[in-house]
Parts: sequence; C-alpha cells; structure tokens
Amino acid sequence: MNRLYAIVGEDVAGSLEKRLGARPAHLERLTALKNEGRLVLAGPFPAIDSNDPGPAGFTGSLIVAEFDSLEAAQAWAEADPYVAAGVYARVTVKPFRKVLP
Repeated sequence: MNRLYAIVGEDVAGSLEKRLGARPAHLERLTALKNEGRLVLAGPFPAIDSNDPGPAGFTGSLIVAEFDSLEAAQAWAEADPYVAAGVYARVTVKPFRKVLP
C-alpha cells in the first residue's frame, strides 16, 4: 500500500534561470505522478508574497505524493531535474499523514 510523503526542495539563491530551464522536465515527472493518481499537490514557494514573483524567483518547492516507501520517495526526489540542474540546495523527504480535508 502506498503512503504519503512530503518532498521539500530548498532552492539555491539566484537559481531562477536554472529553475526555468529544468521546469519542463520537472513538470513532466509531476504529470506522470498525477496521471498515476499519486500526486496530492505540488507547487513552488514564491520568494515574495505574490503568485508571480518575477525576478525575485522562488525559495523552493513542496510536493506531496504517494510512494511505496520512504526510500522510494527519496529516490524519486533525488532524480528530480531540479536536483540535476543545481536548483535545489537541499531536499528533505518526510512521511506525511493527510488529516484534512
């Protein structure tokens, strides 16, 4: 049975250009999770209080999705294009329990 995991990526300062370059491949992987019915939510943390932070960019991302195990979630997170592109300074993967809604 799949369990939920929260994946939090923290961006390197000034990584907006790298983020934009790797975004199509990043979204492709998220779309695959969505199509498999495993994605609960995903999105970035704007660096300023705005839906479109422009050149201020983002400070990281949050993904909540189903995986078979913590190890599987970690392996998936480590293979993210944002990791390969040097967008993320650190990625944390934690078990997550959805309570509401």
